[in-house]
Amino acid sequence: MQRRFLGLPLPVLAGVLSVFLALLAIGFISGPLGRSLFGDLGLPSWLSVPRPEPELPAEEVFQIFGFPITNTIISAWLTIIVLVGFSWAITRRMRLVPGRLQSAFELLLGWLYDLCRRVAGEENGRRFFPVVATIFLFVAFNAWLSLIPGFGSIMVTTAEGHHVHLLRGANTDINMPLALALISFVFVEYFGLKSHGIRYLGRFFNVGALLASLGQMVRGRLRAGLNGLFTGFIHAFVGLLETLSELVRIISFTFRLFGNMTAGEILLLIAAFLVPWIFAIPFYGLELLVGFVQALIFGGLTLVFLTLAVAHHGEEAASAKH
Repeated sequence: MQRRFLGLPLPVLAGVLSVFLALLAIGFISGPLGRSLFGDLGLPSWLSVPRPEPELPAEEVFQIFGFPITNTIISAWLTIIVLVGFSWAITRRMRLVPGRLQSAFELLLGWLYDLCRRVAGEENGRRFFPVVATIFLFVAFNAWLSLIPGFGSIMVTTAEGHHVHLLRGANTDINMPLALALISFVFVEYFGLKSHGIRYLGRFFNVGALLASLGQMVRGRLRAGLNGLFTGFIHAFVGLLETLSELVRIISFTFRLFGNMTAGEILLLIAAFLVPWIFAIPFYGLELLVGFVQALIFGGLTLVFLTLAVAHHGEEAASAKH
């Protein structure tokens, strides 16, 4: 019986390892590290990778009615097309006994739905699920599509004659994380207002006690007004802190996603440049995980803040009655 290791026959495994080591050696010799050690050995130029020149601002590709369309916007459109096409391909022929693709999609959506239900409860989890799932899938697929080999190497010529990249990871443009953070913020405030009405604004403008104390002082009840004045200032200050926390949340969401995705892109560019070909593969696996984690963080935090916005005043009212 032929011996196996990791499910492969030993001769096949030895051949795979030999090819892997050969590609790793060729990549090391053809890269800048190998050339600095061994000099120029006359290898073909296509074996080496051009020096990366990462740029933070997205490059403008064309304009529509004077509105600049950048390569990150095109990548975001591509993500939407892929998600819509992927969903259509799976749902157009739904089967009682699902295939592998349908099972994977149902597993992912079922896991997201269970997460929403466990955090927000049955009713609110069902309400929040479309928002959380959309943010998660959009962030994750933005990250994963940019890892496709050749994604960022397609060059086009603009109307002004500039050579720019056609595609770039949408999450690496600070405008996209900012837009997602604003969408998350809008939905949090929308569900808060929908659940509690105008009383929800009292969370941020909690000046009722302060105005009542000032009113008592104006009516001559100086002692009662002074007793409640300090408490009124505390309530107003807490409301100010709540307002600042909502605004700081937008900044936190934006720079967390932007910083992690941009750092990952630069890491891949540097790894592929120093030792071309095989050396960058482990970093691709790392970025697959980072994309999933960042999508989970963005969607998960949105879910938590949605739950807090809905439950905030209800819990206060209940505690006040008791």
